[in-house]
Amino acid sequence: MPVIQRTVDENPFSREYEMSLNFPNPSRSYDASHHCVNFWGYDNAREIAFVVTRSVISNLSPSVGADEPAVLAAFDRHREQILTLARGLYLGGPQNRYTIS
Repeated sequence: MPVIQRTVDENPFSREYEMSLNFPNPSRSYDASHHCVNFWGYDNAREIAFVVTRSVISNLSPSVGADEPAVLAAFDRHREQILTLARGLYLGGPQNRYTIS
């Protein structure tokens, strides 16, 4: 499945879907091979995968270390900001994977 990358400003329909995307599961995982954190949201029963790149996390937390615990801790500290970015990217429809970069 292709990964689509967008910025919040490129999505004119984000407000339409903002209320239907929820993040009830606080789980997240670090992908060392791609230097990113994966997390999941839900639109009704549909699971939507999100990937946030290490560069985004570094921009939010410039002093973050490179190891998994440090990156996940930085993700947790900035979780609400990251979820706001995810909501802005979400388009609804058949796409089920988004990259925040």
